[in-house]
Amino acid sequence: LIKIIDTPQFQRLRNIKQLGGGYYVFPGASHNRFEHSIGVGHLAGELVQTLKLKQPELDISERDVLCVQIAGLCHDLGHGPFSHLFDGMFNPEADPEHKDWKHEDASLEMFDHLVKTNGLAQEMERYGLILPPDLTFIKEMIKPLKSDDAEWPYEGRDENKSFLYEIVSNKQNGIDVDKFDYFARDCHHLGIRNNFDHQRFIMFARVCDVNGRKHICSRDKEVANLYDMFHTRNSLHRRAYQHRVTKSVEIMIKDALLKADHHILTKGSGGTTLCLSKAKTDMEAYTKLTDQVIERILHPCSCSNEFTLSPLEEARMILQRIMSRDLYQFVGETKVCNQGWTKNWPWLFWPTMIVKKTNKKQQQTYTWVVTLDYGMKNKDPINTTYFYTKANPTEAFKIPREQVSKLLPVCFAEKILRVYCKNSASLRDAKFCFQSWCHENDFLTEWCSWRGGVWVIIIIVQRDQVHMLLALLPHLRFRGSINFCKLCRK
Repeated sequence: LIKIIDTPQFQRLRNIKQLGGGYYVFPGASHNRFEHSIGVGHLAGELVQTLKLKQPELDISERDVLCVQIAGLCHDLGHGPFSHLFDGMFNPEADPEHKDWKHEDASLEMFDHLVKTNGLAQEMERYGLILPPDLTFIKEMIKPLKSDDAEWPYEGRDENKSFLYEIVSNKQNGIDVDKFDYFARDCHHLGIRNNFDHQRFIMFARVCDVNGRKHICSRDKEVANLYDMFHTRNSLHRRAYQHRVTKSVEIMIKDALLKADHHILTKGSGGTTLCLSKAKTDMEAYTKLTDQVIERILHPCSCSNEFTLSPLEEARMILQRIMSRDLYQFVGETKVCNQGWTKNWPWLFWPTMIVKKTNKKQQQTYTWVVTLDYGMKNKDPINTTYFYTKANPTEAFKIPREQVSKLLPVCFAEKILRVYCKNSASLRDAKFCFQSWCHENDFLTEWCSWRGGVWVIIIIVQRDQVHMLLALLPHLRFRGSINFCKLCRK
């Protein structure tokens, strides 16, 4: 494991922030992908060793243990600058032909590149691994398939060791050591309480047969602890990862990278040079791509032609706005509750209204859809989780949500439509247009603004909520004078 850590490909992770633009909002969030990867490798080893000691009949070998640890250690090798900003925001716009490319794809290529360029194949064999089957197994654990086909889809290990594929990245229910580490680590650095105890999960983890395949199961009494885990995930997204100022910073970094895409070149294999969006196709070039790319944009070499190019100058101006805290302004947000809503609505209707009503360029606004869920869209992940009892530890079963508590959520996902304005001069018009757009499309929203010492509150509600709001108004108490500009629909 140390041999892998002491390579340029792994050390690169020291310069990639775990939370991307979140560091500009939460000063404590200075941790990087480097320490997270080491933590995941450690927890992967803990879990597989626990299963090995607890259930010798599983026939977990030392080879299996080492492969699982390596997979945990290398699962994030493919992250680009500012982590998920690169593959989730920058890449779809910079390289539309490969918009579905994810960092897991690069992790597989980077792992092969790491082994080859550092001559680690012989070192791995010296520690008992069998190549190439074990390399295949490691890569399958880094990016497992989502398929539930009856036919066994993997080559690295036989079906009787199917549970090993649920340790690093669990596509069955999302309960894996990757989340265990980043929940604990991110909560610590963000100052957010983590109610999930991953050590208890590891202690009670057990492998049981389910429909002919072995799955990692937990004690029935741990079901509430697992709901806490998914609640923690949702809380982290709501309070930190999708924080509206964090997103504002990340949108600005994304815009700067797009401007600089073809002007920041990185040398790859064979002496070729690649732009930012194409560096992911060459691991030698990708190894050199970290968060430090913004320093190249902000402070180019004076003898380089980087300084004179207009798009690069525009990118520099955007980054300088971040440094001086002149961020894109938050216009408003609305929860998407209309059943007929589709993902294309914000881009079809909202920009058209901005251009029509304010005569501003469409590029002055940015629309972002925030998805908050428990990791499986609108499904309850516990419905795909198996448990066992103390009295019968070999029989796995599911626990219905109603049997756990009546206070658990019924809906496990929501979408929030969020709008930003790139030019503060257009902010007032943008807010008006956003409220009008929400009003016309039956979206619930609320906006408060300060106007000359008086709070102006605009409230737009759906038709069936008007009478309830009117009934509540006489009982509300406010300081100062209140001007209700808009209360109900036409």
